[in-house]
Amino acid sequence: MLLEVIATTVNDAVIAERYGADRIELVTGIREGGLTPSLGLIEAVREKVSIPVRVMVRPHARSFVYDASDVETMLRDIRHVAGVGGLSLVMGMLRQDRTIDEELLNRLLERAGGMEVTFHRAFDEVQDQLEALEVLKRYPQITDILTSGGTAAANTPGGMVRLAVLERLSAGSSLSILAGSGLNAADLKDFVTRTGVRRVHFGSAVREDDDPLMPIDPERLEAIRALLKPC
Repeated sequence: MLLEVIATTVNDAVIAERYGADRIELVTGIREGGLTPSLGLIEAVREKVSIPVRVMVRPHARSFVYDASDVETMLRDIRHVAGVGGLSLVMGMLRQDRTIDEELLNRLLERAGGMEVTFHRAFDEVQDQLEALEVLKRYPQITDILTSGGTAAANTPGGMVRLAVLERLSAGSSLSILAGSGLNAADLKDFVTRTGVRRVHFGSAVREDDDPLMPIDPERLEAIRALLKPC
């Protein structure tokens, strides 16, 4: 069971590694759903931790539809991340009709070279998630889809039903479903049992007072790690 934890600072990343995270999603603007962190932060986190780090490439929080200047920014950011070395990416892009923008996806993947990619929660805004899943299956470089099952929180009844379907349909492919948004320790074991997911993503629930702007709480993170060990 893979446990991914959001980090917004170097200290977040260090604590996440020390207390049980298997992977870090590095972002700024956590309340906006994550934005591209600074190059200085990316470099510092890469130097301080040894677990995998995936860096958000998202120039703004207005939407997941990007214009030409946004695309240029994303291409530049990917070049900088690649220059640091030893990192992976988190990104997602849609057309106005809420389908995956494959033209842009191909451009960004080409710039990413061999870096692995998580397609982020733009997936929760697509018109048809099952169709979008089939599109993303065509790209071996994309290893994860971060999703709450198209709902506000992954642990809602509707979210769990959809996540179970996505998990089943992604079996045997290069893709894994990375369940995130709204997960907590109280119902985590039941959630994993009902959905069958093997990768989970935590942000607020591992922080002090469930506040996304507070530091990671080591005790909360350790408790979640312990719950996942038997899974």
